[in-house]
Amino acid sequence: MNDSETPLRLGVIEGDGIGPEIVRATRAVVDDAFAAVGLPPVDWVPLLIGHAGIEEYGDPVPEPTLAALEGLDAWIMGPHDSASYAAGYRTGLPPAGAIRKRFGLYANFRPSRTLEGVRSVVPEMDLMILRENSEGLYADRNMWAGSGEFRPTPDVAMAVGVFTREACERIAHLAFRVATHRRKKVTIVHKANVLPMTMGLFRDVCYEVAAEYPDIEVNDEHVDAAAAHLVRAPGDYDLIVTENLFGDILSDLAGELSGSLGMAASLNTSETQAMAQAVHGAAPTLAGHNRANPVALMLSAVMLVRWLATRDQHSALHRVAERIEHAVADTLRAGVATSDLGGLASTTEFTEQVRARLHRW
Repeated sequence: MNDSETPLRLGVIEGDGIGPEIVRATRAVVDDAFAAVGLPPVDWVPLLIGHAGIEEYGDPVPEPTLAALEGLDAWIMGPHDSASYAAGYRTGLPPAGAIRKRFGLYANFRPSRTLEGVRSVVPEMDLMILRENSEGLYADRNMWAGSGEFRPTPDVAMAVGVFTREACERIAHLAFRVATHRRKKVTIVHKANVLPMTMGLFRDVCYEVAAEYPDIEVNDEHVDAAAAHLVRAPGDYDLIVTENLFGDILSDLAGELSGSLGMAASLNTSETQAMAQAVHGAAPTLAGHNRANPVALMLSAVMLVRWLATRDQHSALHRVAERIEHAVADTLRAGVATSDLGGLASTTEFTEQVRARLHRW
């Protein structure tokens, strides 16, 4: 989108549990930021998944939603609560996995950063975990058809881990390109000591790609050692690149270390499309109580807008992202926070504070 007069079309999927509340909060902040920099309002395209998809289409991942996403560059997706779906709707891929697989969103960016005004377990952290999103040990998306998890007998359960040179090279190149704009250090996380063929391929291909980026410092660690190291000295890390399952686990740990999963943002991307999605789940016990923390999805939207700005060389979108990021940080710095961060603000109160600060920066 190089034409600043052309409205940006974004899909918006509210999801389950607290999803509608945090998605509405994020939309309001994005809309205000676009207005603040003089861009046309976003053309939001509402789409259904989860319980709403089941109610409307009899499917938690409706084909009309997937078809509509085909025509969009990007979308914001609230969390889903697939564990609460009726038994007949839990057999296929969960909504997030299905969408990632359908659109080839192979890269999952998960930053963790301490912010002033937020109590954290560690004193300082500024880490990016880049998770390979399409294969590895996640059996729900590593096969062309069907699942890589199966039971040949009632008493035996098996799972297939898939690692291909193509996918390893793709995520490694992305990791080193991103690291050139950070602190120029990449840590490859694996478990090649006990999985030498699969994890060994991932590690070795990453090192092969590293040779093309001589300005980037590179090392590798076993995942168990990396988890301990992350707790002890998170400042030692800049960018971690790892496979699907390990990336999921380590990013949850990093999110809690930096303050709360309620702040843990993420962005799923291919070369042409992107999906903003908070790391945390649907928190059904909080749904409808106006207590959910919208920060993770707001910061995921920041990542989405920044990705579009970079892809389309659109400087005004960079300004939108910067305004939202600064407004969220200023709100937290002022001591305004939801209960998961030790504050008293409701979802709507926190959102209004962020919206008020969008015009101060």
